[in-house]
Formats: sequence, C-alpha cells, structure tokens
Amino acid sequence: MRTPRGKLLLVLVVVLAVAGTGWGVGTRLRSPADEAAARRPPVPSLVTVEVERRRLVATVVVSGTLEYGSPRAVSLAGVVGGVVGGGEAVQRATRAPRRGKLVEGAVLMEVNGRPVFVFAGRVPMHRGIVPGAEGDDVRQLQKALRRLGHRVPVTGVFDRATVAAVSRFYARRGYEAQQPTLELRQRRDELARSVRTARDVLATESKALDQAMDVRPLKLRVTGARHDLKEAEQALRSARAKDRTAEARARDGAAVEAAESAVRAAEERLLAAEQELARARATPTAGPTTAPSTGPSTGPSTGPSTGPTSGPTTAPTTAPTAAPGSAPTAGPPADTRLLELRVANARADLAAARSALERARAEAGAARAKRLAELEKAVRAAREAVAVAEQALRQARQLSPARLKVANARTDLAAAQALLAEFSRTYGTTVPPGEIVFLPRLPVRLHKAAVKAGEPVDKAVATVTGAGFVVSGSVDAAEAERVKAGLPASIETDSGTTVPGTVTAIEGRDAKGAVPVTVTPASVKGLRGLAGKPVTVRVTIGATGGEVLVVPVAAVVTAADGRARVRVETAPGRTEEVQVRTGLSADGAVEVTGDLEPGERVVVNSG
Repeated sequence: MRTPRGKLLLVLVVVLAVAGTGWGVGTRLRSPADEAAARRPPVPSLVTVEVERRRLVATVVVSGTLEYGSPRAVSLAGVVGGVVGGGEAVQRATRAPRRGKLVEGAVLMEVNGRPVFVFAGRVPMHRGIVPGAEGDDVRQLQKALRRLGHRVPVTGVFDRATVAAVSRFYARRGYEAQQPTLELRQRRDELARSVRTARDVLATESKALDQAMDVRPLKLRVTGARHDLKEAEQALRSARAKDRTAEARARDGAAVEAAESAVRAAEERLLAAEQELARARATPTAGPTTAPSTGPSTGPSTGPSTGPTSGPTTAPTTAPTAAPGSAPTAGPPADTRLLELRVANARADLAAARSALERARAEAGAARAKRLAELEKAVRAAREAVAVAEQALRQARQLSPARLKVANARTDLAAAQALLAEFSRTYGTTVPPGEIVFLPRLPVRLHKAAVKAGEPVDKAVATVTGAGFVVSGSVDAAEAERVKAGLPASIETDSGTTVPGTVTAIEGRDAKGAVPVTVTPASVKGLRGLAGKPVTVRVTIGATGGEVLVVPVAAVVTAADGRARVRVETAPGRTEEVQVRTGLSADGAVEVTGDLEPGERVVVNSG
C-alpha cells in the first residue's frame, strides 16, 4: 500500500515529464514569421590583410629538361676516299662514331676504311679540295693545320706547301692522304698519249707540206736567204769587234803609221837643231876672230825626212895659238844664223808631218766607217731577202692543199694539250669532301651516333653538343611575351640544388602552341650526372630594387575614373578609400605607392 508521500512523488514525476514533453515540442514548432526571420543572412564582416613592406620578385615558371647544349647534327659533305670502279662506291661506315669528347684533328669515324676528321671552322665543307683550289675553306684548313703545329702559309690556295702539310697530318694520324686513283692515273696517261699522237700527226703533215712541189723551191730560197743573213751578220759583228782593237786600227791604217813615224823623225830633228843652237849660243870664241868653216855644211831640209838626221855640220874653227905665258882674249860671238835657219826648217817639217798624220787618220777612219756601212747595208739586204722569201713561202703554203691538214693537226694538238693541262691542274693529293667536317666550335661532345658499322652514311651520322648544359623547356604563349633573352633565372633540381642561369633563346611556337625556351646554367656545379633529368626553372621577369609597400592584388579596385584605390579599415566596421599607384605584381601581390603605412589593414573582400 502506497503512502501519501509516495503518491505525491509520483504525481510530481508525471507533471515534470509532461512539462518537458510540451517544452520540447514547443521548441520545434515555429510560426511562418519565425521561419522567415531564421532564413535572413547574417550581418557581413570585413576581410582585411595587413599592408607589408618587402622586396617583390616576379617570375615565370618553366618546366624543362637538363641536357647538353648546342645540339648539332653532323653530316658528311660528300664521298670519303676516291672514286672506285668508274663511279661512286656505296659509302658505308667501317668505324661508327663513338660518344665522348672531340678535339680538333680527331677522327670522327671511318668510311670505307678512310678517316673523317674534325676541324674548327665556320665555312662548311662543300667540295673536294684539289691542287690549285682557292677559297675560304682552304684558308680555314690552313689555319687549322697551323694550330696543329704544321708550318703552312695561310694563302687561301691549296698549293704545294699545303699539300705537304696535309700529307704530314694524315701520316701522323696513321693514314695516307688521298692520292690519285687508278682510274685517274689511267685517264692522265690517255690524255698524255693523245698529246703525243697529235704532235706526231702535226709533224707528219708539216713534213708533207714542206715536201710539196709547190713550196720546195721557196723553202730552199728561205734557207739560202737565212744563211746569207747569218753570214752578213757575222761579218758585221767581226768588223765591229776588230774596229775596237789597236791591232786592227794599225792594220787598217798603214798610212797612219808612216805619218806617225814621220812626225817622230821631225820631232827628233827639231830637238837636235835646237840643242845645237843652244850650244853655239852658250860657247864664246877664244880669239878675236874665228876661222872660216873648213868644209861645206849641209843645207836645211826642205821636206820631211824618212829618218833622223845627224844635224847640221859645221867646220871646226881654228883659233890662233896663244903665245906662251899670255892669257887668252875673248873674241866676237859665234855666227848662229845657219843654226837658227835649221831650227826653223825643222819646225816647219814637224808641222807638215803632223798635218799629214791628221789627214791619214781621217782617211783611215773614213775607210773603216765605209766598210762598216757596207756591211750593215749587206745585213739589211739579207734581212729583206729573208722576209721576202718567207712571205712567198707562207703564201705558197696557204695555197697548198696540204695546208688545211696542217691547220687541223695544230688545232687537234692545242685541244689535246688544253685537256691535259686542265686535268693536270687538279691532279695530285686531294682532300675528298667527306673526309673533313668543319664545326663552328671545338671541342664538342659526341652525344649520339646516328649510324652503326656497315650502315650507309647518306644521312646525318652523329649529333654533337657543347660541353656545357642547357635547360630546354617551354612556356604558354601568354607568358612568353614576358620572357626575354638575357633575363636571369634559377634552375631547381629534384634534389633541391639551385643553380643560377640565363635565358639564352626563345623560339617560335611549336605544334602544341607553346613557346620553346632555352636556359643556360652559369655553372655545371651540382648538375653533373643529371643530363636528361627534369628541372624547374624560375625566370625573373621583374623585381623591385628594394623593399616596397605590398598589398594583395584583390585589394586594389579601379574606379570609374581609371584610378586605383584601396579600402583601409579605420575602425571595426568602418573603412576609408585611399588612392594608390600600382607597380610590379607577383605571386598575387602588387607594389603600391600612396598614403599607406605598413601594418594598416586593407579590405580584400569588398564587392
């Protein structure tokens, strides 16, 4: 039986349960007004970001691959070696290119057993270099040989000195420079035989022409005229030579010699007469008188004498004997008139002899000149005779039926000689077009061989690259306008290594619409062994010089007047517009200048 107290507790529990149930149901039931009020949006709040001061850097990200730079396909410019079997043999690689470093003068490969060398030069090999060839390719070959230690003048002509240097270079590499092939040697022998045959035919036809009945007498006349001319010229030369000798002058002038002898005799007589006169005048007589001459004296010579005379003969004068013990007394001077007359006659004889000598010399000179003139005239006449005879012979030969055969033979000989000369000009040691590959820069790295041993070499044989690395990537066309050659960049590898670099090339769009970009690292440190690996490149397209005011791009609003503004929070729920000027933007931020301070908050969610 329940007590009153228990009944009361039960009633209370029931009341509380009913009240709780009613309250729960009441909270879930809303009126339409309550429901509309519950669906209203909350009061919006401001989203703000602080104004910062920092350096801003704008970059473009390029995904690329690290590889060796400046790839270049290498092809052969022509045949390697000589021509075999009357045509170009199939060119097959007998030693394929091998990966590694290529320096100047290195062997790239072998084709048909012949070497292919690598030289530095910007003029590509485009022809075979043969003796006498000239050009820039020859000049750069000579420079390459000089760099390799061969003394050769840089003339641009493939001369003997260059041929010798090429032969030495090949020999040092264990090869022989390309010599004329068997076919070329046979061809040269054929041309030489053609020349000899043409010369023999010309000699035969010329002999037949000379023996023709209508030209034989004229030919004999020419021979005789030439012989006469030769003798006349010899006689003239002999006369001129003899005229220059003293013996000839003496032999040609007997009268001159006689006249010279007469002059000498006259000079002797004059001297004797003068001496006799001088003695007579110098010797006084011993007495008062002189005895008369006891004998006749020779008279004065009235003409030139053929020999010297003994001079005038005077009779001795006898002086009276002085008495003993008495001194001699001086007499009158001796009579010298006869001696003076003799001196005068001797002088006249000498003058006449000298005049006769001059006349003899003049006559002798005239005789010699006359003889030389006659001989010169004979030479001119002989030359004229030769010219007349030769002209008659030429006319006869031109009219002879055999003349045409001689002319044709001469033409054939000239043509054969011209062919031989042209062939010989390029005959000798040569450099075939395929045996040298000129590359703009050396050394290079042979990156990939395109042929194997036994395969033809009619296409590219290898790919060479530079010794340094490059990153090859691409960017979208929209971003490519901001990327320029020369901009700095940073290269990031998967291992976290960062290497500075530079944009070195920007090309046109590829088939996918992207723009290829090439970036060259500043160094290879940290990149070795990563060839072919992907890397990330950040190209710096702009940067501020230092720290600047930076706000989010979303905080800048361009008003209707075209001016940029930001809303600065001045108090909770309150903002103020501030006019700014924008600058560089990067990574969602933009440089601004205006009435702003670092730490102020700008609104970024205004609509």
